[in-house]
Amino acid sequence: MKLKLITAAITLVLTTSACSDGKVETNQQELAQQSQSKLDTLDQELLTAFGNTLDIKYRLVTNYPEGCPASGVDGRCFIAQIDLTPAVDLASNDWSIYYSQMRPVQSVNSEAFTITRIKGDLHKISPTSKFSGFKKGETQTLEFKGELWQLSETDAMPNYYIVAGDLEPVVIKSTQVGRDSETGMESRPYAVSFTDAETQYRRSDSDKVKWATPEVLFQANQGTTLEPKLVTNSIIPTPVNIEVSSTNTPVSLKSGISLKLNEVKRQAVDAALSRLSRIGVDESSSGMTVSLLPFTEAQVAGAYQLDITKDKITILAADDAGFSYGLSSLASLVDSKKLAINTMKVNDEPRYDFRGMHIDVARNFHSKQFVLDMLDQMAAYKLNKLHLHMADDEGWRLEIEGLPELTDIGSKRCHDLSETTCLLPQLGSGPFADTSVNGYYSKADYIEILKYANARQIQVIPSMDMPGHSRAAIKSMEARYRKLAATGNEAGANEFRLIDPKDTTVYSSIQYYDDNTLNVCMESTFHFVDKVIDEIAKLHQQAGQPLSIYHIGADETAGAWLESPLCKAFLADNAQGVTTTDEFGAYFVERVSNILSDKGIEPAGWSDGMSHTRPENMPKVSQSNLWDVISHDGYRRAHEQANLGWDAILSTPEVLYFDFPYEADPKEHGYYWASRNTNERTFFGFMPGNLPANAEQWTDIQGQPFETDDTIKLDEAGKRTSGPLNAGVNFGGIQGQIWSETLRSDSVVEYMTFPRLLILAERAWHKPSWEVPYQYEGAVYNQNSGHFTEKMRAEQASQWSVIANTLGQKELAKLDLAGIEYRVPTVGAHIHEGKLFTNVIYPGLTVEYRVNGSDWLIYHSPIAVSGEVEVRAVAADGKRKGRSLIVR
Repeated sequence: MKLKLITAAITLVLTTSACSDGKVETNQQELAQQSQSKLDTLDQELLTAFGNTLDIKYRLVTNYPEGCPASGVDGRCFIAQIDLTPAVDLASNDWSIYYSQMRPVQSVNSEAFTITRIKGDLHKISPTSKFSGFKKGETQTLEFKGELWQLSETDAMPNYYIVAGDLEPVVIKSTQVGRDSETGMESRPYAVSFTDAETQYRRSDSDKVKWATPEVLFQANQGTTLEPKLVTNSIIPTPVNIEVSSTNTPVSLKSGISLKLNEVKRQAVDAALSRLSRIGVDESSSGMTVSLLPFTEAQVAGAYQLDITKDKITILAADDAGFSYGLSSLASLVDSKKLAINTMKVNDEPRYDFRGMHIDVARNFHSKQFVLDMLDQMAAYKLNKLHLHMADDEGWRLEIEGLPELTDIGSKRCHDLSETTCLLPQLGSGPFADTSVNGYYSKADYIEILKYANARQIQVIPSMDMPGHSRAAIKSMEARYRKLAATGNEAGANEFRLIDPKDTTVYSSIQYYDDNTLNVCMESTFHFVDKVIDEIAKLHQQAGQPLSIYHIGADETAGAWLESPLCKAFLADNAQGVTTTDEFGAYFVERVSNILSDKGIEPAGWSDGMSHTRPENMPKVSQSNLWDVISHDGYRRAHEQANLGWDAILSTPEVLYFDFPYEADPKEHGYYWASRNTNERTFFGFMPGNLPANAEQWTDIQGQPFETDDTIKLDEAGKRTSGPLNAGVNFGGIQGQIWSETLRSDSVVEYMTFPRLLILAERAWHKPSWEVPYQYEGAVYNQNSGHFTEKMRAEQASQWSVIANTLGQKELAKLDLAGIEYRVPTVGAHIHEGKLFTNVIYPGLTVEYRVNGSDWLIYHSPIAVSGEVEVRAVAADGKRKGRSLIVR
């Protein structure tokens, strides 16, 4: 309404300025003065109109500016610009624009604006004394230098918002994410597309990573062709042994299956039967007999035998998981369009006992239904551990009995700078609490998740990160402290307090927080931890899945506590054997680990935090998630912790972080600190049993070859500092990770997870013949060392072709039927002598092309083209489209 009045006033002035009636001119001038007066004074109506119409564009200028501050990290910086184009005049300077900036601002090149970091990634744009107001249609550009680099358009976080005095904040509409009508993916109209690979998509002079153009993808996809015969007998994950006894698919499942449970409980296989039904194989009394029988000999957990004859199907197993896995393999064999399979015998068992998937619902919340859908797909591909990360700096996502503040305050972010009602906005969450990135699981929700997982033979591992990454807990307990202290209940106020209010330590976490670490010198901190563990354990007990592993986190703990009077007194007392401030972090992890162990719960943590502990003080049964980068010698810590006898679970970032981009393209989602191109082919080649050997086939974050030295290393005193695995030692399992800093919706998480989750299952379940055997005496590996032989490489390529064809011709269609919004890949393309050639990473998917913006056509074979050519792939069900690329 305000905008319409202002526009009308300006229009009246323009259209009657030539009138000879002096009285009219006077009225015009008065009206214009009144309108300008309204512009000078911000009210809610004008603020809303301004926020709804201000056009903002975020542009990376270069990752190679001159004059980067010497104090910056690695001496690197970037230049970015924020364009602000108003649709109405605004003379007032009583406003601020808040937004999330992933990399901290180092300096601002503007006389009219300043940028101030509030906390974490929350920044504030404010006018200076030289700001002369916004003029309709006139763009003002705010240029700044930031720390390190920006290599993705998704670095530009959404939901800028403007505030003025006590008025309600207004989200700047132009900075909200949209949804592409064809791909279904997020779109960012405010983020200006990268155009220059040299200045925008390189992080250093030695960066050799190639932008994944159609030509680059075309070359990468060479050698993987459409081969329908490969998929007839294929199963994901690949079994240990298959003996096929027919070629004409004589076993029809069109009439369904008739299940003979014998002594197997139906609830143990209900989920697997539901998946069969979803792909067209229902239960029917007239269907093919499927009989479930126990093994007569002892087997490893999850082992099964699937025997398919023309007359019946028999599944032998030793446990509920084995029966479910046998039915999952039957479902994997089936082509949902044909419902006919060959006779065969499958003998199978898992490579690793721990086959996990980690989901971060703390940074940005994700719905209960999303978790249930994820559990369905995990079960379908024989994964058995869900690591649910429910507390971090940006949110606490689980209701805890007796501590309502954790979810009343800690589960939501909004524009409350005092953090009395919510946490500060972060990660582009905007000013309001009622958005999908906020939320939590009630006790009933969590019990439902646990029961759902239990029915699918999946163990849920809760994680509430501590002592770092704990800002949500700290701010929630401070709100509790203030509430109870105000009533005079000082004892109650301090019962679960997590900070020393007199601590003056200055520190910064990796996410730029200076207030996110529990004080480990306070008994109230351990009382809080004990309370949380006990309440979560009660929920597990009610759900029928006792809590047996609890993940502490323990990672990325910044240099807190140094100036805490309580910690100084604690250190002087030396009651707990802590002799230096360097031991504070270890003390916390050791103490909490033993609290857990005393309750019969295995403690788990991330490898960096676990490395600070003193092994003699840790429970013998402990788990460590190994997330160190292999090209940065991360295999050494992995070997060290596996040699301690811990359950060492591979969480290798280069391939197991699914929040990293699939391809090296600035439009791909995700962070990229360890990899910029983790597609399924790269992941399939991972050799988890020989970490250093991956140097023979991988490059580092900059596309450069690297060397790994797995031989024994000694310090000057002759003490071993690193070396190979001890004889007979192996890793305990493998886990994929989703971190949700840049993933705001359930659909984006599915996009980033699928179909990579299927390759996770493949690597966790099946040991490939082409993996370089581990050399326990140690070895040096590089791209010329030759341990990864030509024969192994050929076997890897051959087996990848089976997996790729199976995805393109069978499995993606099943994900469509389940409603999973997997990533439809970008297409490889090449124009040679005027003809268009294309390929795709999953042969069997439809490829489309168009010329000069005309209608999309299905690509069948090389075809003559002239003009601007675009290519894209289509989902297996023909509905969703992949992102289109221009062939240059």
